[in-house]
Amino acid sequence: MLRSLFSGISGLRAHQTMMDVVGNNISNVNTVGYKDSSTVFEDTLSQMVQNGTAPTATAGGMNATQVGLGVRLGGVSTNFGQGSTQLTGRSTDMMIQGDGFFVVNNGSQNLYTRAGAFTLDANGSLTTPDGAIVQGWNAVNGTVNTQQTPSGITLPVGLQIPPTPTSTVGLGGNVPATAAVGTAFTTTINTYDAQGTVVPESFTFTKTGTDTWSMAATNATPATSTVTFDPASGKISSASPVALTVGTQAVSVDLTKLTQFGQSNTLAALTQNGSATGSLQSFSVQPDGVVMGVFTNGVKQPIAQVAVATFNNPGGLEKAGNSDFVAGPNSGVPQIGVAGTGGRGSLVGGALEMSNVDLATEFTNLIVAQRGFQANSKIITASDEILQDLVNLKR
Repeated sequence: MLRSLFSGISGLRAHQTMMDVVGNNISNVNTVGYKDSSTVFEDTLSQMVQNGTAPTATAGGMNATQVGLGVRLGGVSTNFGQGSTQLTGRSTDMMIQGDGFFVVNNGSQNLYTRAGAFTLDANGSLTTPDGAIVQGWNAVNGTVNTQQTPSGITLPVGLQIPPTPTSTVGLGGNVPATAAVGTAFTTTINTYDAQGTVVPESFTFTKTGTDTWSMAATNATPATSTVTFDPASGKISSASPVALTVGTQAVSVDLTKLTQFGQSNTLAALTQNGSATGSLQSFSVQPDGVVMGVFTNGVKQPIAQVAVATFNNPGGLEKAGNSDFVAGPNSGVPQIGVAGTGGRGSLVGGALEMSNVDLATEFTNLIVAQRGFQANSKIITASDEILQDLVNLKR
């Protein structure tokens, strides 16, 4: 009789824990990156009333007779399924689409989180709301070395990149094949010297004969170059760029997009690869975690790359508060690398992963936990009444 009392008590404890877990899930229904949990029950040891026997030549075997002693909490498992996506438009917000965790450091240890609601502090460090610094690789002159040990990502306000002198110019359009000898056409483009100063460069094409033109560039040597067109294709006969020297800077002029047909003049300078000094204007996160900076001079280049960690057993991670996890003895060691590789998910910028709590499931679990608690309380009540009747036999 006492066994049923203790079984009922164990059931009350187990279902109370289930209520605690369900309540915690519901309270975090709007927590960014939260992963819901569920309880796993196991039966406890059973008391052997009668041992089983094996069959013999003359008698059949008998099964063992055991009486259970209640229920126990086997564990609380975490569901790491993907949460819904919420677009925020904030460049510092990001989410992982797939497996993996952001790596953050609170000054004493690395933590792991799915909550990508990051912001910039006064030093330009990318941080979580509680001040942990997001880990990754900072770019040096636009190049990210992911072979190095990850460190705190810094996106300092006012970050500048040095000027890039112009080394290539691309010309295109059409010069009329019907133009008279001596006809000239000019196009101008802004180039940049080593100090980032704008240097207007003009290119003048003068027809010198059938399918032959002279190209003259200001501030350049040689002063003129001969350009010959193939009358059959309308393109220049040689695809090799024209090599010029502007000041002390070598400039290669690409003419592969220039044609000579019978139409009107459309000569134009299309491209040049130089730039002035640029300041960081904005940035965005690429699927591989690269933080691509956009500078005031129009240049785009990587300024950092966010690291992503995976574990052999994410269920072995231990919750550390603030939507963070720490590596546990059964999680395995973190495999830190580039997003989108090695089974790691890709990143989505300007978005957050919301909680994966399903309210319909949790409310159902509330009912199940409540009924389980009530049923076990009835066991205790019924056992108490039977014991009371047993005591009353004496009267």
